[in-house]
Amino acid sequence: GFCTNLLLVQTPENILAQTNSKTEILCELKKEHTGVYWYRWSQERQNFEFLVFSSLLGKATYGTNISQDKFSVHGGSSHNSYSLHISNLHASDNGTYYCSVSQSSQLLLGSRTRLVDVLPLPQKTTRAPFSKKPVRCVTKRKAYSKKG
Repeated sequence: GFCTNLLLVQTPENILAQTNSKTEILCELKKEHTGVYWYRWSQERQNFEFLVFSSLLGKATYGTNISQDKFSVHGGSSHNSYSLHISNLHASDNGTYYCSVSQSSQLLLGSRTRLVDVLPLPQKTTRAPFSKKPVRCVTKRKAYSKKG
């Protein structure tokens, strides 16, 4: 089962970032552990995705299809703080990130960090920003009145 716990405190709570930039999430552990798991909850895909596990020895094990160039874990020498570095950010990285430790067949989740939005970079070129063109809506009533 999953349960959130104040023994794992994550900072910051929310992150706003720009495309292609990088960010980091800090997880402070107030309990003994054998290593830290990082998960992402995606609202869009409605799933928990295992990103990476970092053992006390600093060895990282990645989830399936998780890019090692994108995610890396840095452990504090005291082993009670770990940070997840996410580089080359894109909108697909939006989600809620949890650090986690395993305790007698349960996973204790951290206090969570929301990657709220990865904002597109300001346009330097003359290209129009990527967005859907506004569609002119013609309601039936207006369409009829034109005929009359």
